[in-house]
Amino acid sequence: MNLILLGPPGAGKGTQAKLIEEKRGLKQLSTGDMLRGAVAQGTEMGKKAKAVMDRGELVSDDIVVSIIAERLDKPDVKKGFILDGFPRNQAQAEALDRMLDDKGLKLDAVIEMKVDDEALVERIAGRYTCAKCGKGYHDRFEKPKKAGVCDVCGSTEFVRRADDNEKTVRDRLQIYNKQTAPLVDYYGRTGVLHKVNGMADIAQVTRQIEDVLGRS
Repeated sequence: MNLILLGPPGAGKGTQAKLIEEKRGLKQLSTGDMLRGAVAQGTEMGKKAKAVMDRGELVSDDIVVSIIAERLDKPDVKKGFILDGFPRNQAQAEALDRMLDDKGLKLDAVIEMKVDDEALVERIAGRYTCAKCGKGYHDRFEKPKKAGVCDVCGSTEFVRRADDNEKTVRDRLQIYNKQTAPLVDYYGRTGVLHKVNGMADIAQVTRQIEDVLGRS
């Protein structure tokens, strides 16, 4: 079974991909990880990508798709894959379709994790963690039982990711809505698109995805 998870940054795609991977034996494929792996292993496409990056340029869609193609030949992907964060636009989607067709493969499902932009901004911008043990908290949804003290280790030091702020989140959403959201129509025309409520809690989202996979 071959899947794509669609949704803006912070929608929970990575979390759900890991859960699907554990339950179904599919392989979660991150284009960033694949790109670094190909460069480190010195594959043909990895060498091409390294040359581009060494010049300070962006790696082309063709190289990225070719690196995905190399990765799909590895034995650990035989049960199927989950793409998270790729494709990002229609040109990439079309290139991916051509590559899969050449390999005799197809997408079984594209799952859009639908979220409300304003709620997502609040969800992400309110996150912070304990600086000592890494326990996650939220300004509104998950505060420490005692204000300013970590429930797990008792530390009073907390940190926020630099990009977990309202402006950065809104900027990333704007890019997603302009470049990636049109893929919903693209995959909708192919009959493989399914939508789930990404604003539900993790367990509920997982159940929705399992319902989709059971029908695919």
